[in-house]
Order: sequence, then structure tokens, then C-alpha cells
Amino acid sequence: MRFIGIIPARYASTRFPGKPLADMDGKSMIQRVYEQVKDTVDAVYVATDDQRIEQAVKNFGGNVVMTSDKHKSGTDRCYEAYQKVGEDFDVVINIQGDEPFIQPKQIETIKNCFTDNSVQIATLVKPFRPEDDFEKVLFNPNSPKVVINRNQEAMYFSRSVIPYIRGKHFSEWLPNHTYYKHIGMYAYRADVLAQITSLPQSPLELAESLEQLRWLENGYKIKVGITDIETIGIDTPEDLAKAIEVLRR
Repeated sequence: MRFIGIIPARYASTRFPGKPLADMDGKSMIQRVYEQVKDTVDAVYVATDDQRIEQAVKNFGGNVVMTSDKHKSGTDRCYEAYQKVGEDFDVVINIQGDEPFIQPKQIETIKNCFTDNSVQIATLVKPFRPEDDFEKVLFNPNSPKVVINRNQEAMYFSRSVIPYIRGKHFSEWLPNHTYYKHIGMYAYRADVLAQITSLPQSPLELAESLEQLRWLENGYKIKVGITDIETIGIDTPEDLAKAIEVLRR
């Protein structure tokens, strides 16, 4: 089975313009993401709509594909990039361009989901820890939660806390139930990627601003791989400063 990793990277960002090119102790953020994943897949490409990012990737010897600036999601950008690469792969892995601490072990976990031939789409989750701060962590709407079934498939994703535990105070929820945080990496069989990018936005997707709900609403199944590794996403310059501290340690 052949896997291609695609890293969507936009220059425009409301909170952090030029984020992919931000310096992280001598290397750009996009270079650090690229280097973390390049040995775990059969090919890896950065998909961008900006010539500055294109040139930066070429400068460090990476593969890059120019894509439209009209895409509404990283999934759409991945599909255009996959088409332009022009090679056949069984599975396309969408790797977040602002996750420079993504671990090869996590890539392997999502790849292993496809040992089951029936799997259409896969993603990763991480259990919240019982000692996590329930207000800052569990109730954070920027950290989507997932509930999964006995087949380790996603039943629903939400920015709200799911499930609600009746009869217990919020502070007792984490010690009494395993909650799962969504890690925003996706993998799709190539033919399924073509299908889901042609779907119109769905009511649940519009309500929660989570594109994976469109797939669930249309009957697709999402296999879940479980990781115990905490990644560090970077959304603001303040996040970058903290990430550089972690990098230096």
C-alpha cells in the first residue's frame, strides 16, 4: 500500500500571517513539519497558494505543489495537490502545516488504520488526562472532542463537551469517563477523497465549523487511531514563542 503525505500551507492567516515561514530556531515551521514526516510515507508534498512558501520549500529541497487560493478547507487543497502530483497512491494523508512536533509514530498509527480494507477515512484522537483542568482543557471550544463506538469509529465530533455526564459536577467528569481530544490529521483512500470534496457543506458542519461532520452526515465512516502523544499546534505568535522554548529543551 502506497501513502502520500500532503501538507497544506497558506500564507494568509488572520491571527498569524505568514505562519508557515515563521522561524523556529533556524528552520521555518513548514520545513520542520516536512522533516518530521518525510521518512514515514512514500512521498510528501507541501500544497500552497503562495509563491513565497513555494520558494522556501524548494530552497530546503522539498516537494511543493501550487494550488488555488479559493479552497475553503485543507481537504480540498489536498485533493487538488494529489491530482497535480499525477501519481497513484492508495491513501492520502493530510498533515497540518502548523504541527512541527508531529511524531512519526503518529503517522504510523494512522497508516495502520488501513490494514482493514473497509476503512474509508481515518483520524487520530488522544485521551484527555484525568488530572487535566476541565475548564481550560475539556471546555475549550478550540479543542474538538470525539465520541467513538466499539469498532473504534467516530460517532460525532463537537466543540462542546461530549458526552454530558448526568448527576456529576463538571469537575468530576474527567476522572469518571474517558474523553477524547481530536488530533486534526486525516487520511483518506484516494477514491474517497475525490468523493468527499464534491459534497456540499452540511448543516452540522456549518453549525460546528468542523468539516468532518459533513462526511459523517453523508454516511462515511471515520476510523479512529488512538495516540498518547500530545502535539503542539501553533495558531498565534505567542504559541510560536512557547513552541520554540519546547524545541530548545
